[in-house]
Amino acid sequence: MKVLKPALLALAVTATLATAVFALTNRVNVDEASTQICISSNGIPDHEIGQFPNRGNPHSISAQSINVCVTADPEKGSTAREVRTTGIMENGVIIRPGTADYYDASSPRGHSRDRSSGWNLDGMGPDNTLGLDENHAHVDHNGIYHYHGMPEALEPTSADTRIGWAADGFEIHYVGSSAKPSYMLKNGTRATAPGGTYDGTYNEDFEYVRGYGNLDECNGAILNGEYVYFATDAYPFFPRCLYGTEITDIR
Repeated sequence: MKVLKPALLALAVTATLATAVFALTNRVNVDEASTQICISSNGIPDHEIGQFPNRGNPHSISAQSINVCVTADPEKGSTAREVRTTGIMENGVIIRPGTADYYDASSPRGHSRDRSSGWNLDGMGPDNTLGLDENHAHVDHNGIYHYHGMPEALEPTSADTRIGWAADGFEIHYVGSSAKPSYMLKNGTRATAPGGTYDGTYNEDFEYVRGYGNLDECNGAILNGEYVYFATDAYPFFPRCLYGTEITDIR
């Protein structure tokens, strides 16, 4: 076995650390062409990342090869379609507010991908069951870092409130409390297991009430004469459905 001299060993360690740092450095390119908006990135954010794995999230973050193109001329249809992955942020990180986890009493973690209970965990639930970091993101089994809620580090500090694009090409904006979603917690208690008071742990704890806020069921409204979606401080945090007629399937 070849043994490195101390000086060479130090260089090897330094090179390894440099490679690791480079891999976790944000790299993104946005090409706003005439017909499409294409975002390519390594999926690493341009802000601090929480500790992964952690108690609620067993996965490790890794650099990706993300390439997403959406239409640059979106059209709003009459039917909303549910999506799990909403779109992509300007920094190249995926927006995925939906989860694949459901209440499961037979699982050691209390949840699994078995849908039979009908109670779908919300990533932004009160107990942070899925181990989100301070920017409301965590990592999936493929190492993809993705947002479940608006990252505090990316809140706009200027008049430009656009933060990304939805999979149907409409822009996503963040305007703080000016955008109020039209979802509210249900009253009472859950009729089936897991039981308990509706507290926001599950998506089924909420109901859409038209006119309760100033946004539609997909967290959309008119801004400066254009239909856009909004990231909000309250549920659903990001759109869970899209109205566009042309939706890109973002994994």
